[in-house]
Amino acid sequence: MTVPRVLVAVVGVVTTISAVLADLVVPGLAAQHAFNPAWPPHAKFHDAQYLVMTVLLGVIGLVLVGRNTRGGLWCAAAVLATPWLGMLGALAFPGTATYDPEFADRTLFVLGMHGQVFLAIVLLLALLAATVLAARAEPAR
Repeated sequence: MTVPRVLVAVVGVVTTISAVLADLVVPGLAAQHAFNPAWPPHAKFHDAQYLVMTVLLGVIGLVLVGRNTRGGLWCAAAVLATPWLGMLGALAFPGTATYDPEFADRTLFVLGMHGQVFLAIVLLLALLAATVLAARAEPAR
């Protein structure tokens, strides 16, 4: 497997499992999401929607990167970028925040960014690097 495919596959695995771990499995994080008693049912619905969507996009990305075609790699990168770009784009909407105020003291920040935002940027950069490397490896036409 080439370096670009490995990079995209790693992003695919992280995409498939990270939201489930953060929102359902890891107790300290799940308490801020799916198991947050302060969240109304509609907010929990959208959290669950995001979980299912992210798992599906991760699996689709992994299937696409497994195809040994140039198009498969490009499509996998685009599909896998979707939830992470969506996370960053959500910050542009009024009234949104990366964490609820009651969890400010338990929120992880990396280089001044919320941990999820930092992860999104790292994964998007990995996808960008993979596509640039793949494009450079393509024979000239």
